Amino acid sequence: MVVSTAMNCLFSSLPFRQTAASMKLLAAFAFLALTTIHAAEMKLVVKGATLNITADGKPLLTYQMQAGPVPEGVDAQFMHGAHLHPIWSPAGKIVTGNHPPDHYWHRGVWMAWTHTEFEGRTPDFWNMGKDKTGRLSGEVRFVKLIKQWTTPDRAGFISEHQMIDHTSGTEKPVLNETWEVTASALSGEKPVYLIDLVSTQTCVSTAVKLPKYHYGGLGVRGNTAWDPKEAVTMLTSEGADRMAGDGKKASWVHIGGDVDGAPSGLAVLIHPSNFRFPQPLRLNPKNPQLCVAPSADGDWSIEPGKPYMSRYRLVVVDGKPDAALIEKLWQEYAKVEVK
Repeated sequence: MVVSTAMNCLFSSLPFRQTAASMKLLAAFAFLALTTIHAAEMKLVVKGATLNITADGKPLLTYQMQAGPVPEGVDAQFMHGAHLHPIWSPAGKIVTGNHPPDHYWHRGVWMAWTHTEFEGRTPDFWNMGKDKTGRLSGEVRFVKLIKQWTTPDRAGFISEHQMIDHTSGTEKPVLNETWEVTASALSGEKPVYLIDLVSTQTCVSTAVKLPKYHYGGLGVRGNTAWDPKEAVTMLTSEGADRMAGDGKKASWVHIGGDVDGAPSGLAVLIHPSNFRFPQPLRLNPKNPQLCVAPSADGDWSIEPGKPYMSRYRLVVVDGKPDAALIEKLWQEYAKVEVK
């Protein structure tokens, strides 16, 4: 499949309507290589509590559905599901981390709120297992796999999660969430993995208040090889590094570092339809972790009958971060109309 046909199939399959912008993105990917670009053959397999997607027989991502096991010596309260991990690069490098010793509740790529108010209580869905009393305050729980699909050049799924308040002494559902995830891959001299994530959250009963807070939203934890402070780099669309970009707004952010002696990483592209775009970032100054955090911009709430939707595209490419390339990819992603 040559580049034009491959890209046409790719964009018609994603959770966006194909527009002229889709065709413009051909130029962005043609820029990646002088040789013909091919869409990889995608496969999806559900095995136990995981859903696994491969590209040309190589692992691309694992979606942990039900809560998975914790490392030896870690309390079972830190078991968690409803996240993506591992995510691999085209060269086979793992670019995400899970259950790191400094933050057992970090989990690959996930969605969760930190500082919330619900029925007069304050459940925390981000720091699962970190409550000061030693009890679980809030939980993001996988509910069910709604749909899964594969075609020769894409694979994806729709699933349901629930954010549950544990602070009242009984389980109290707060938010229902659906994830629509579509993965694809392009091979060539500069292979690229693309993962589109659309999250839709709706109130189960009453409103959920989200006071101003510096993190909570889309979380990404990098490979444990990047745990040393100097081992990870971060770069935003504004040209800011980890320190200068923390607390600032951006349209994309890259996290990366060396894995097994070679550089790799992933970029989070933020769709302009998202609430408070460009969205604030939390770039952890001590750990290889970042968050796209709309609550950092002030108090807000998710109201009954008004679904909260957020859209992101993960771009996984080996090598050092290429700001010009990432910006080009974001510019074209931004022009794609939502449903």
